[in-house]
Amino acid sequence: MTKKIILFLIISIIFSANSIAQIEKKSELYKTILSKDSLLFNVGFNHCDIGQFENLLSENLKFYHDKDGVSDKTKFLYDLKNGLCKSPETRQVKRFLVKESTEIFPLYRNGILYGAIHNGEHLFYESKESQPGIAKFSNLWMLENDQWKLATSLSFGHQAYEIQKTENSIFENDTEIEKWLKQNKVPTLGLGIIENGKLKQIKVFGEIKNGVSAPYNTIFNVASLTKPVTAMVALKLVSLGKWDLDEPINKYWTDPDVADDPRSKKLTTRYILSHQSGFPNWRYSNKSNKLNFQFEPGAKYQYSGEGLEYLRKALENKFNKSLNQLANELIFEPLDMTDTQYIWSNKIDESRFAVGYDNKGNIFENIKNKTPNGADDLLTTIEDYGKFLVSVMNGVGLSEKVFNDMVTHQVETKNGKHFGLGFEIYNFKNGDYALSHGGADNGVQTIVFIFPRTKKGLIIFTNVDDGYKVYEKILTHYLGEQGKEVIDIETAE
Repeated sequence: MTKKIILFLIISIIFSANSIAQIEKKSELYKTILSKDSLLFNVGFNHCDIGQFENLLSENLKFYHDKDGVSDKTKFLYDLKNGLCKSPETRQVKRFLVKESTEIFPLYRNGILYGAIHNGEHLFYESKESQPGIAKFSNLWMLENDQWKLATSLSFGHQAYEIQKTENSIFENDTEIEKWLKQNKVPTLGLGIIENGKLKQIKVFGEIKNGVSAPYNTIFNVASLTKPVTAMVALKLVSLGKWDLDEPINKYWTDPDVADDPRSKKLTTRYILSHQSGFPNWRYSNKSNKLNFQFEPGAKYQYSGEGLEYLRKALENKFNKSLNQLANELIFEPLDMTDTQYIWSNKIDESRFAVGYDNKGNIFENIKNKTPNGADDLLTTIEDYGKFLVSVMNGVGLSEKVFNDMVTHQVETKNGKHFGLGFEIYNFKNGDYALSHGGADNGVQTIVFIFPRTKKGLIIFTNVDDGYKVYEKILTHYLGEQGKEVIDIETAE
């Protein structure tokens, strides 16, 4: 047989798998093949463990690449050793499986399993900073002496990931976005796109109330996205030498509810900004409606709005100014954030405010705070909050030490995430990281991501209880594989 005939037969076998029932993700075979793929690439390829390849490749391997031609096992290993893995200590090329693309089909002979076909897509990164390439693959795994071996592999359709990612996307058509939002019953969506350390795009869709189109400068209540602003007020004061991250807060404020608890003397700004205060989220969750310590400050992570309110009162007592005044001086005025306030005042143009909805279309009453809340109810626009995030990303007004503290893991939260100071930290497979925070309240769902190394970011504001249902599509479009990683982390059991 000629090589062309052999290749034709292999391709016929692989693509005829579409007529075979794909196995379920919970099946043992599915898990086994994914495990072999992980050993082959995450261990073998990504870390240049040639021995791993030798153990997993069949002696009869045939590897077909649409750019580099055909290889057998000997040539494949030789090219790997003397090419990509010649200097493994400086090598940065990485391959990652796009799990959502995975299809696995069993192969039987006389009712006995003898192999499996693994179809899918994978991403390749040339370096930590580069945009990935994407390709399709089909791998034929065979049982040889009861051991799974990769017998045939096809890698094809190589292209830049950005090209594939944006094809036929609703996000290239504002009319389609409006339709999509109506289908999902999201009244207003605000998007901010940060590229190269600058706010490049502001997009606002939908209606702020029935019959009133949302302007580009729509004012949103962003719920807990208030917390990063309060954190930055404190961190800027630390950078100016006017506040101390590790000084006990009781020097400036002690809540009467915990005045007799010795743990109040151990509470610091660092513990509050990393959510290790020991407080519940809100005191009203206690039957007594009183604040209490549920564990020693610094002992573990527990998200707490009370902590940020505690910090607010301490700052206000020391500087004899409201948090809104401090934020105006340190953040809002220097960054020209003219539509951002902790409180309702005559500076807020109510005609541009996006009212909040429940998931049945009912409007929530708009509560107009006259006193700042350090954890909740900030009023802002996509443009203003984008300016704020760009300043955070670029370390504006922060000393090098304070910036490093802010992006350092202070405490683990869940599923491999950590809190720094004021922001949650996601670490990605390609070595990059993001600072993130979300907000959720009656009629509010918001989330932001910034990438200090690659200078990109994403802002999502919605004004409905279940606005989070549009996050996945937005994250995967604008953040690509990193968006998928975020979703995987958040949905992991």
